[in-house]
Amino acid sequence: MSWIIIILVGALCGWLASLIMKTDAQQGAVANILIGIVGSLLAKWVFSDLLRIGGTSAGNSFNPIDILWGVLGSIILIAILKALRVLR
Repeated sequence: MSWIIIILVGALCGWLASLIMKTDAQQGAVANILIGIVGSLLAKWVFSDLLRIGGTSAGNSFNPIDILWGVLGSIILIAILKALRVLR
């Protein structure tokens, strides 16, 4: 059950980030899910582990702020992919 939630939240984060970065037309559902999941992990690593700000929820608890961190991480990932010309 937790994998389904991870995929759904990843899809939401990736989709919101693609709308903000205007890459939604060139990304499909699978790309949104992957960017959302990887972007969320990136945000956790950068902001929580390295910078010690905006700690994420521990364990199985859910915090709506974590979605904002996931979207922010996804935006950063899309910006990196655009800089590398993977996305236009």
